[in-house]
Parts: sequence; C-alpha cells; structure tokens
Amino acid sequence: MGDVAVGARSGHDGEEHRGRPVDAADPAADGAVTSGNEPGSDSDGGRSGGQPPTDGQGSGGAAPAKKQRSFWKELPILIGIALVLALLIKTFLVQAFSIPSDSMQNTLQQGDRVLVDKLTPWFGSEPERGEVVVFHDPDNWLAGEPTPDPNALQTFLSWIGLMPSAEEKDLIKRVVGVGGDTIQCEGTGPLTVNGKALNEPYVYPGNTPCSQDDQGGQFKVKVPKGFIWVMGDHRQNSRDSRYNQSDVNHGMVPVDKVVGRAVVIAWPINRWDTLPVPDTFSQNLGAGSAALTVAPQDVALVGAVPFVLWRRRRAAAAETR
Repeated sequence: MGDVAVGARSGHDGEEHRGRPVDAADPAADGAVTSGNEPGSDSDGGRSGGQPPTDGQGSGGAAPAKKQRSFWKELPILIGIALVLALLIKTFLVQAFSIPSDSMQNTLQQGDRVLVDKLTPWFGSEPERGEVVVFHDPDNWLAGEPTPDPNALQTFLSWIGLMPSAEEKDLIKRVVGVGGDTIQCEGTGPLTVNGKALNEPYVYPGNTPCSQDDQGGQFKVKVPKGFIWVMGDHRQNSRDSRYNQSDVNHGMVPVDKVVGRAVVIAWPINRWDTLPVPDTFSQNLGAGSAALTVAPQDVALVGAVPFVLWRRRRAAAAETR
C-alpha cells in the first residue's frame, strides 16, 4: 500500500526532499492512509474518504457475529436494570394487590387486581374521605385468616412487584373519617360524618349503611389526629373499624400504616376501571362546617371591617390635602 501511494507522485522525490522539509512527505513514505484529499488516496483498492482498513474482511463478514455476542453480553445487564427498576417502582411508585374477600363488593370483587399509588404518601399526602386504601394490619385484624402458600415463582414475582405479595398482612377498605371527624351509625343508617348524612350508592345492594347488632354496628366515635376510620362497601360482610374497637387503636387505622390509595382495577381486563372518590364526599363534611352556617351575617360583617377602615383612612387623607 505504501509503495502504491509513493508511486503516484512525480518521480522527483530527491528534488522535492531537497526543496522542502522532509516531514511533509512522511505520510506517503511511511505507507500511512491519506485523508482522501491527495491524488493517491483512490489507488488503495477503490477506498475513498479516509475509511480505515477492514483487515481483509468483506462488509458481510464478522458484523452479525459481533452483534450477537454483544447482545448476549449485555443481556444480564439489561435484566439487572429491569429488576432494579421493578423494585424501585414497587417500593416508591405503584404496587399490585389482590382482593382476597368480598368485603368491598360491588366496588371490588374477589380476585380483582388493583394498582396502588405509593408515591403521593412520600410527599406528605394523607388519606382523604372516600378513598379506597390499602393498609397494613393495625392490630391482628386478620387473626385466624388463612395464609396462602405461594410457590417459588410467585414469591419471586411478588418480590419484584409483578404479583401481589401473599405474605404481607394487608387490608383494603374505604376511608370514611379522618382525624377530627365524628362518625356515627344509628339504626340502619344513614352513616353520618360530623352530623352530615352520606348518600352511599356504592354500598352492596341489599345492605343497609349501618348494621343493627351489638358487636360494633351501632357506634359514635371521634377519630384522633393521625388516624382514619375505614369501612367496607359490603357493610354486612366486612370486619372493619366497627368490629375492631377493642384493639389497641380502638378500631382506628394509624396513617403511617397506610400503603397507598387504590386507583385502578387492572385485572381482569373486563373489569378495568378507575376508583374515584364518590360525589357524596364532595359536600362540606369538615368538623367546623356547622359553626359557619349558624350566623353567616356575622362572618360577612367581620370580612367587611378591613374594607370600611381602608375607606375611612382614604377619606381622611383626602381632607388633609
């Protein structure tokens, strides 16, 4: 190759060497590939543009084999990245849970898979009235319930968050009251929150909002700060806050036990749906709302005082000019 590049020159190499610095002719003399801007660059077997040599192999030779080896070398890395991402999503973003009982019918059916938002609690968000939430067993609510025995594959898939965990003692209910609320059930209902009756179309057909029994179906409780009061939509088939008032939290669920809010029914496909907050919870249910409705004219008077004072000061300033 070097000989061909040298032979393309004028033949007066000796004179050219004497008339210019020797290093100017070094690329051709040393057999280096030129940049493609010199006349001898096309004599190298038709190559142009300064492309590197192919070591005697054609364009269809070793390329596929190299790609295949590269893929198999990168596959374990890709799998590792996928597992790490799945664990991060399960820990901080979204996790799948399975519905094990009928306590939330007809909103949720036994065997449904729901996706639970675990992100917003990391930013200080707390459960609100009407939300369907998953929470860790506060104090042996699941005592006596059978525990599934998953196989190795199910254990692995639940560990990375692709399947619900069988070992975790978690429950799913609807938030009825938050810290500061007074919840009451009298007779067959309706259920009241701070004296306001709830219209609950999500309650299982044939059930009454309140249960008439002496085990907890009739109650009046005030929810402490940092706790929530939860009930199942299948009111006569749900062991919820009502029937755990003898535990250490008096039936309340600590907010720090809440895993997150169930937002979507993901499986089976024919039951895909969101889980919005029912409209009945959009009314003013705050514990102090009744005091504001007693004397609205007083509230209006207090709000008008700053405006009157501002007008008087403006008038006084105009008189002194």
